[in-house]
Order: sequence, then C-alpha cells, then structure tokens
Amino acid sequence: MIMKVLCISRRHLKLSSLSSFSASAPFTSSSSSSSLETLIKNSEWHLIKPLIPTLTPSLISQSLLNLHSQPLNLSNFLQLIPPPLLDAHSSSLALVILSRLNSPKPALNLVQRLLSTSNPASSADVFRNLQHARHQLNDDSTLCFDYWIRGLCLIKNPRQAFNCFNMMKAQGMLPKIETCNHMLSLFLKFNSTQMAWVLYADMFRLNITSNTHTFNIMINVLCKEGKLKKALDFLGFMELADCNPNLVTFNTIVHGFCSWGKIHRALKILAEMKRRGIYPDSYTYNSIISALLKEGMLDDALLVFDKMLQTGLKPTAVTYNAFISGFCNAGQLDKAFLKRDEMLQSGILPTLSTYNMLIHQLFMEGKDDDADNLIKEMGDKGIQPDSITYNILINGYCQTGNAKKAFQLYDEMSTKGIRPTKVTYTSLIYVLGKSKRMEEAAALFDKITKDGVVMPDLVMFNTLINAHCANGGVERAFSILTEMDRRKISPDEVTFNTLMQGLCREGEVEEARKLLDKMKERGIVPDHVSYNTLITGYSKRGDVKDALKVRDEMTGIGFNPTLLTYNSLIKGLCKNKQGARAEELLKEMVDTGITPDHTTYNSLIDAIRDSGKAAQT
Repeated sequence: MIMKVLCISRRHLKLSSLSSFSASAPFTSSSSSSSLETLIKNSEWHLIKPLIPTLTPSLISQSLLNLHSQPLNLSNFLQLIPPPLLDAHSSSLALVILSRLNSPKPALNLVQRLLSTSNPASSADVFRNLQHARHQLNDDSTLCFDYWIRGLCLIKNPRQAFNCFNMMKAQGMLPKIETCNHMLSLFLKFNSTQMAWVLYADMFRLNITSNTHTFNIMINVLCKEGKLKKALDFLGFMELADCNPNLVTFNTIVHGFCSWGKIHRALKILAEMKRRGIYPDSYTYNSIISALLKEGMLDDALLVFDKMLQTGLKPTAVTYNAFISGFCNAGQLDKAFLKRDEMLQSGILPTLSTYNMLIHQLFMEGKDDDADNLIKEMGDKGIQPDSITYNILINGYCQTGNAKKAFQLYDEMSTKGIRPTKVTYTSLIYVLGKSKRMEEAAALFDKITKDGVVMPDLVMFNTLINAHCANGGVERAFSILTEMDRRKISPDEVTFNTLMQGLCREGEVEEARKLLDKMKERGIVPDHVSYNTLITGYSKRGDVKDALKVRDEMTGIGFNPTLLTYNSLIKGLCKNKQGARAEELLKEMVDTGITPDHTTYNSLIDAIRDSGKAAQT
C-alpha cells in the first residue's frame, strides 16, 4: 500500500487510497521513509495529518536527516508532530535544522513544546544530543544551544538556563548577546541580582559585547539594588561602548530614583533627558507622579500631571489609578471618585485595580453599602473580581465582625475557581478569634497548613497568637510561638508585644517583663508598644513604682512617652490615690505637647470623686 502511494502522482491521489494508507501499520521500512519524505517535499499536509499516529521516532529522524536542506518544509511538518513522538535524537535533529531558518520562532516554538512535556530531558542530556545532531548534520552553528536557553527563559527556568550557558562556555561556545539578555532579564524578573552579576562578569571575560538592551537591564539591576549612583555611572560606560542611552534607559533610572524616594533627583534626570533630546513619555511621568503621591505630595503630583498634559501626552489608566490610590491613602475619597469620573470622561475605562482601591477605601471608611454598589457596577461592566477583590471584601467584613458574610464570600471564591490566599485565611482566622470561636480558628489554621493549602507567614501566625491571647489562651499562644520556631519563621516585635499583652491581661506582668529581655536576646528591638504594654500592666495592678521604672527605661533609650504612657500612669496613680502626682504628670504631658483625651480626664475625675466620697465618710 505504501509503495502504491509512491506510484500515484500528487495530482491523482484518491481519497480511497488515503483511507487505506492511514489504516496501515506504522511506518518502518526505507520505502516508508521515502513515502513520507515525498509528502513533506510536496507539502501534502492534509495527507500527512492522518498518518501521524503511525509515525515512529526513528522514521521521523530518518526523514529529518534526508531533508535537512529543506528547513522550511520540515518546520511545517514538525508543527504537526506532537512532542511525545519526538525522542531525544529526532528532537535534537529538529532543533538544529530549525535553527537554520531566518526567524527564531519555529525553533523557539519547538523548544517550548518539548519543555512542556511531563518529563523533559535534563540540560546535560539535551546538550549531548544536540552535539551529536550537529555532528550528523555537519552543522557548525551553535544557535540550537541559544534557542534552547531562550526556551528555558520563556518557561521561566533561570537555573537550567544558566546551567546551559555554563555548558556552552565549557565547550568554548559563545552564546549570542540576545541570549545573554534573555537570561539577564529573567534573573532581574526573579530578583536574582547576584546571578545577573555573575553572568554579566562572564560575558565581560568572554568578550561578549554588550548592547543598549544589556546596559538597560544592568541599570535596572542596580536600581533594584538601590545603587543609584552606580546606575548613573553606567550611562558613561554605555557611551564608552558606543551604545547611546535611549528613552528606556532614562525611564529605568527615573523609575529607580522614584522607587527609592529620591524624587527631586528624578526631576533633575527628567531635565537631563530633555537636554539630550530624549523626550519623556507617559511612563516617565507616571513614575514621578506615583512617587509624589506615595509621599503624600498631592499638589506636586497634580502640577506634574499638568506639565504632562501640556507636552501633549495623554494620561493612561496607570496615571489615573496612581491618583486614585494617592487620594484613597490620604483619606480623600471624594477626590478619588472625581479622578475616576475624569478617567471616564477621558475615554479610559476603570480597571480592576481602580475598583479594588475604591472598594477598599469605602470599607475603611465604613461605607459598606457604597462598596456593595461598586461591586454591582463592576459586574454590570463585565469586570470580574479577582483574589484581591475578594480579600478586600472578606477583610472588610472581618473587621466589622461579620463572620457569616466573610465565609459566604470565601465559599463564593471557591465556586468561581479563585484560589484563596494567605491574606484570605488570615482575615478568616482574625474574625473567628474576634467572634470568640477559637476552636474553629485553630481548626482552620491546622487544616490549611497540614493540607499544604498555603504556607503560613508571620502575619498569619501573629493573627492566631493575638486571637488566642484575646480569648484567654495565652498558653496556647506560646505553643504557636514554638511552632513558628519549628518552621523557622522568625517572630517580630508584634509577636512579642501580643504575648506580653496576653500575659498582662492575666496579671502576669513579671512574666511579660521577662519577654522584653527575650526579645532583646533574639535581636528584636522593643518599641513603644512593648514598654507601654508593661506600663499599662503594672499600672492596672497598682504597681505604679514599677510602671514608672519602665517609663524611665523607655525614655533612657530614646523613646518619648506617648498619650497611652501618660494615661496608664495617671490611671495607676489615681487608683493608688496619688492625685497630686497624677496632676504633675498631666502638666508634664501638656508641656511636652501631648493633648489629654477623655481617658485622661476620666481617670482624674474618678480620682477626685473617690477622694470626695472618702472625705464625706
């Protein structure tokens, strides 16, 4: 039957013959290989498709060897072949052949398909097989290795990509600068700046000439590391290497300075751009506007926004979202909504981020009904909520103690296929603790950690410790601290402050005092809360002398007393009927610029009332 195909011309091939052909046994003979090659040469893809299940890796390899001078036809043929039909030999031949094409797309497409299989070959095996294929095809090009590395970069596997680079280096082969740039970009994306510098040093030693893209990446690396002066120095290195800085170069530096709060320097770089004839785009201005808004410099951000408009640049969704975020953080919700309206008038549709920020602020201000209306608006506009949206909603209801609504939303997440995050579970543990449902909170924590749903972090542990302490479970809270140590999650000042507060609630102030020393032993610096917790604990118990000692220790290391410090001490003194000393502290408090509140005066009023009753008696 296969020989019959060879005898029938392309023009007269019958469908009945094709039917018999596709039903035959797998190709194995040399005549079968010849038949397949004829179909490939003639681009008979409609005839090849039904034959795919009958092909074997050895037959594919033979066809690739015989037709290696026709890479374009083989590229079309290989598109039809599923990766499982390609063994180590055939896939290596295929990659070497496709590397001869002018476009890298077919080779990269093949690499991605091969890497998507359940058991991709190790880099060492791939390297050996490619070497063998090059020898068989008498091919001196090393592009196949470049494409393999670039494929690994596309699937975000930095370690394997770097291993392949080292194998090339060991064999005296130099990857293309484009390949090196792909690796550098990937390392940057993964914040593996050390790997980026190791590769960059190797490139320098191997005389792989950097281009503008290379310098831009390394400037970005320096900016991420906070080495802003060195980033500016790289501008000079670029020019020495005959690589002119471009808009991307300056945008990277401007963004870097803005990210580290060096806004005034970023504005100077903006002026330098213009001097060089490189005109900023919306990304440049967005970086500066976002930085100003994060610093709370709303008026300055609006001035930069006006300059942006004057240059003829149109704001983007990123620009408006930056303003909405800035106004929300400043508690100016009305202005945030005005920017949303301005965004719509400019023909820019609000994004999911826009809605998430507004919904979050509405919950922060206790405007739950308005938040619900905004969620409905999202649905009407076809914008689907994501995990961030649900976390905002769940956290909002948890803060108000509405556990029922929070868990309804949690169930809705699962129904919609949105995976809950650490934030989700932390909020749920918080509301269960707030509702005094500690058994459920502990059970939820045990379930998600034992099942590996999420890896608990410091915030989640602190939330659980706080819940136990608030519900009289101090002993259980300390067992959570032991679990943190077992998981190698270092506690912070919040952890210890919470435990100290729990102990003070139980009247065990001395034990809380010991925790202050244990904090220091762990290298954790006590803060205002730590000392105020002890002052409050001693004062509540009536041990004002000890409370004042802690106050003196607190001021001795540079912490100034706060409103809470004075209120606790005044309350303790009043409780001990030391009204005169309490009044002295009140005067001291006012002299230091701290305004007394109702708690301060209530303590003094109660003391005066009690002394009056005592006098009458």
